[in-house]
Amino acid sequence: MSTSPQAPDDVVIDVPEGDAVGAVTRARAAQREWATTGPAVRAAALDAMADAVAGSDLAALIVREVGKPITEAKGEVARAVAILRYYAQQAFDPIGETYPGGLAFTVRRPRGVAGLITPWNFPLAIPVWKAAPALAFGNAAVIKPSPDATACALRLAELVEGHLPEGLFAVVPGGPDAGAALVDSADVVSFTGSGAVGRQVAVEAAARGIPAQCEMGGLSASIVLPDADLERAAADIAYAAMGFAGQKCTATKRVIAVGFGVRDALMSAVTALRIGDPNDPTTAVGPVINAAARDRVLAAGGSRADGDGWFVRPTLVGPGTRLDREEVFGPIATITEVADVDAAITLANATDYGLVTALYTADLEAALTYVQRCESGQVKVNMPTAGVDFHLPFGGERGSGYGGKEQGKAAAGFYTLSRTVQVSQ
Repeated sequence: MSTSPQAPDDVVIDVPEGDAVGAVTRARAAQREWATTGPAVRAAALDAMADAVAGSDLAALIVREVGKPITEAKGEVARAVAILRYYAQQAFDPIGETYPGGLAFTVRRPRGVAGLITPWNFPLAIPVWKAAPALAFGNAAVIKPSPDATACALRLAELVEGHLPEGLFAVVPGGPDAGAALVDSADVVSFTGSGAVGRQVAVEAAARGIPAQCEMGGLSASIVLPDADLERAAADIAYAAMGFAGQKCTATKRVIAVGFGVRDALMSAVTALRIGDPNDPTTAVGPVINAAARDRVLAAGGSRADGDGWFVRPTLVGPGTRLDREEVFGPIATITEVADVDAAITLANATDYGLVTALYTADLEAALTYVQRCESGQVKVNMPTAGVDFHLPFGGERGSGYGGKEQGKAAAGFYTLSRTVQVSQ
């Protein structure tokens, strides 16, 4: 059952657990024919899906089901449309290489059925950025969404219906059992969620000999150097840490200031963020997803905000707490002042995670040397940690990621197999 976080008595959807194995069986049958279609057919299908999403009611549903502020929800729909159109074009991209010494070349072929396990915080964009490349390169896609985002996933499936062969794209509602069944039956698995579950998915996939890609959160740091544009940095970091109630794997969770003045500027920027009804276009911070999430934030030092739902006030705390080591999915972050850039980078790297590091400085030449020392899958200079460009490879290191990057051109390598061909007369 999925309920609205800003109105917990509002049951958005209540459906029984789906049959993951049955969905994979049907998808595999449909995929055999889909794999033989030309790129024009796949591209046309993805473009038609984009049109359907663009004209949909998904933004309002995202607000209702996960509490995402309406401005961000509309942005997520627009991003999903752009992702579908991007991969529609990738269906035409050349895949493979030729080699000297006779006729020798490589080709790529689809892996089969992609099992996609997706979280609630981007209930449309993440399913789409996994499914779109899978479909573009000839695979089937079976999605097991978070129970907290079931309605959004099922609505996406309704919009897709008619634009793809029957069974090629499916949504399987359910919890851990449905996810485990999907990992046990799919040909390739892409997961986004917690570290504990992601590691389990990786182990189970390895036992079956199938590839897995696991994105597992972060404890991302924003480093502010003395020569930075302080007003810009504070505004960026405040929203990156607290926007959508801090419920993004790329959210800033640790602020590291070299010198003084950052704390006051950041406090002012955080205080300026509007908390409240996510249907209000001026709202930046809505509720956290459920009561358990609220309780975790409160236990870490947060405080309740007004409202009937799971609202928590944006909070900055000092160093030396569990937040230095543990990701708490909510509007809460630490701020630490250090003496120099060496101490800042050392502290930023002092975690088991490695998703995003942001550096704010006016010295771009020096920044490029600092980039080499950051132990994270992404480094941004004078940009917030939060935010993903779908045409670029995305993924973390260490406890944040396993199995290669997502999105961009990296997706082709994950959702296809390489085959070497040699020809002799």
